[in-house]
Amino acid sequence: MFQEWDYQYSYHVGPIAMLIFATLVVLPFWKICKKAGHPGIMALMIFVPLLNVIFIYWLAFADWPSIKRAGGAS
Repeated sequence: MFQEWDYQYSYHVGPIAMLIFATLVVLPFWKICKKAGHPGIMALMIFVPLLNVIFIYWLAFADWPSIKRAGGAS
């Protein structure tokens, strides 16, 4: 009545899906960091639990070097 599910192909989908998801998450933060004047590699902090929340708040409320260089207001 029930057939066994063949899990052979699902082992290959997981890592690919994780890479796609990681790219979709990191890419926007990388761009935001670069536009803010910070190193883009800081976007990888988004994967560290608790540090990711601190990072987002810091990025939102910190002074951006790119605005300081452009002579803009805070």
